[in-house]
Amino acid sequence: MGISTALVTGPTAGIGRSFARQLAARGHDLVLVARDAARLEEEADHLRRRHGVDVEVLAADLTDRGQLARVEARLADPDRPVDLLVNNAGFGLKGRFADNGVEAEQAMLDVLVTAVMRLSHAALGPMSQRGHGGIINVSSVAAFLPRGTYSAAKAYVNSFGRWAANEYRPRGVTVTTVCPGFTRTEFHARMDVSRGSAPRFMWLDADALVREALAHHDAGKAISVPSRRYRAVVALVRVVPPRVLQLFQSLGRK
Repeated sequence: MGISTALVTGPTAGIGRSFARQLAARGHDLVLVARDAARLEEEADHLRRRHGVDVEVLAADLTDRGQLARVEARLADPDRPVDLLVNNAGFGLKGRFADNGVEAEQAMLDVLVTAVMRLSHAALGPMSQRGHGGIINVSSVAAFLPRGTYSAAKAYVNSFGRWAANEYRPRGVTVTTVCPGFTRTEFHARMDVSRGSAPRFMWLDADALVREALAHHDAGKAISVPSRRYRAVVALVRVVPPRVLQLFQSLGRK
């Protein structure tokens, strides 16, 4: 049975918008989730006109447990099944851990870990009962690096995703964890991080990244690292001791 409805968090820009547009082009109806209701409506109208799909808008702040619960309830609704969940919403903090406010750190953890866990939990039950479905969790190459709480949060997403892929594959559910590197989106601008923070050749195109991620999900892959250059980075990181990586990163901050 083919996927008919996809729920995408963070679909108004960058990787999330690419997911929403490419899924709509495939003919999937959509549920779009983000904080900014006006931007959601604008994107929903574009997708309806361009692709002729049904698009539902659900404005919610994923750091707010009550609003997050509304998204969980939508995923669990047996009368309006969601066949694909794309956990894409996220943000990062520029400062070092002790220099950031603890509430900012908590908000990042809420979006990157708690929301991913709770939305996956809400989706997996109904998908398992129906015997089909999929989850795509957007992680990061940072998950393989010792780079503070952002990396730690993404490492959770990777670990959870690997386990869930094996646990739920026999029940007809495909779980794919996508680990992009630097990508040309609003993400780094919001952190006040310039494009000069990495060589030009290391920056990925969001549309190409999502095409590859969807192909990996279609193929049933548990981990997707888009682009050969970042697959090479991950392979290298796996053989370099963490203390050496931390040394190079500390030198780069001086």
